[in-house]
Amino acid sequence: MRALRASGWDVVAVARRADRLAAVEADTGAVAFAADLTKDADVSALADWLADSGPVHALVQVAGGARGTDRVEDGDPADWQWMFEVNVLSSQRLVAALLPLLRRAAASDGHADTVFVTSTAAQTAYPGGAGYNAAKAAEAMIPHALRLELNGEPIRVVEVAPGMVFTEEFTLNRLGGDSTAAERVYDGVDAPLTAGDVADVIAYAMNAPGHVNLDLITMRPVAQSAQHLLARGPLRVRAEA
Repeated sequence: MRALRASGWDVVAVARRADRLAAVEADTGAVAFAADLTKDADVSALADWLADSGPVHALVQVAGGARGTDRVEDGDPADWQWMFEVNVLSSQRLVAALLPLLRRAAASDGHADTVFVTSTAAQTAYPGGAGYNAAKAAEAMIPHALRLELNGEPIRVVEVAPGMVFTEEFTLNRLGGDSTAAERVYDGVDAPLTAGDVADVIAYAMNAPGHVNLDLITMRPVAQSAQHLLARGPLRVRAEA
């Protein structure tokens, strides 16, 4: 939000927790709207409010949430269902509800944007990640299909797929509140991505010329060469042989 506000965008911040949104509103100048995007009624209320408040030029969906690191054979179906709900169905609900508003803005101003923040977990499986892998892969199929369905319309469909990003809550929530285990995930990693890094890439994609669509941006910290290959410790240039 800060990156978009800094480049001149008016931003509506949407999330479940009104107290957190109030802090964001005060800090960034974004307008807050509290909604649970897993609920049809909340999404409908958001769409109605946006329709009354002005044009909608872009939709940025930071669908998120993982639960557990169980193997497939040990996975809890309730965790998998929750991950599918928050990562996949919430994205579909938002697109269905807001696409008419995006079309209206595109017809008036030349183009509109949809941006999906997925994950490298959508691209590569890893042990203990199957539930999250499956949910993010399903989510990634939404922009892939949507881009084809909107062919011929001036609406860009962008996917940003980050690798390791350090945030206060994602890994902690995934590991059931075990702060020691969450800290171990990032232990020794030289400069994992930050939320600000991802926001800067989103802003870059949205501020690109209207005829330029960045279909898929995969971003990782330099220390993470691939989903399974993570360097721990300071990054150093190898001595010449």
